Amino acid sequence: MKWFAPIRTAASRLSGGPAGAWLALALLLAVCAATSEPFRNPQNLLNVARQVSYGGIIALGMTFVIVSGGIDLSVGSLFALCGVAALSAEAALPSSAPPAAAFAVAALAAPATGLLGGAVNGAAVVAGKVPPFIATLGTYSVFRSLALWWADSGTLVAKSPVFGAVGGASVLGVPVPVWTFVALAAALDVALARTPWGRHVAASGASERVALFSGIRVGRVRFGAYVLTGLLCALSSVLFIGRLDSISSSNAGLLYELDAIAAVVIGGAAMSGGSGTLRGTLAGALLLGVISNILDLWGVNVSLQGCVKGAVVVFSVLVQRKRPS
Repeated sequence: MKWFAPIRTAASRLSGGPAGAWLALALLLAVCAATSEPFRNPQNLLNVARQVSYGGIIALGMTFVIVSGGIDLSVGSLFALCGVAALSAEAALPSSAPPAAAFAVAALAAPATGLLGGAVNGAAVVAGKVPPFIATLGTYSVFRSLALWWADSGTLVAKSPVFGAVGGASVLGVPVPVWTFVALAAALDVALARTPWGRHVAASGASERVALFSGIRVGRVRFGAYVLTGLLCALSSVLFIGRLDSISSSNAGLLYELDAIAAVVIGGAAMSGGSGTLRGTLAGALLLGVISNILDLWGVNVSLQGCVKGAVVVFSVLVQRKRPS
């Protein structure tokens, strides 16, 4: 529409991929700090960062999937399944088992489940040639149903105090999940931008045909992106259990897939694949967390908060859309 062109032109000049997301985050923080005294409380900001980190870690994996030309709608369900698997493995041990051993078994069960879940998604997309949207929509239901069945549709409670010691700990006053999120974002950003595999991920999403002609094994690259996402779902679930000492088979990870996709898009990644950065996703996840927090502090009805998030995502896509030549 012609009336939107000036807005999109001005916004696109400010966007610049991840730089635009960080600029938007800085402006939002300034507005929030000016309009809400509780928002400026350091403890509130730490709580926002901690809450963002669980879904943000998953969004890092989603970045690789989207940049490679796919999508994963199952991450929230896989997150819950990994948590249920971890605490079920812990519960299977005798009560005399040392807490550290119980935590170790649970911490191994989660990534094993995430690895298997990611491999199922990758195999369905790569070997089965099922469109990513359909494949992961199916596993979205499968993984959640398995979590509900395994936990009898209830909540599992952690027995080992090591969970709380790990997930609830702080370093220099900053929660461990936040450090983990930032460190992973930095490491994976380098991996995506500066390693052969990362460049292959981007090439596969930009043009599968050209990538194949260049000798890139597109199938293996995309399979790896789904497996990485599954492992990050597992890591996030273990940290989440450390925060609450429990996992709900019905509510854990609910709508994480939408928040992950939104963070990636706001961070400047193209939904068509081929471009995206982890530092952009980091900014996008933080921006969504700040929006949720300030809406609560402003007293906006919870039922209407989704409208704001949805508008931000749609606007981000409109800004990034290329003009027809």
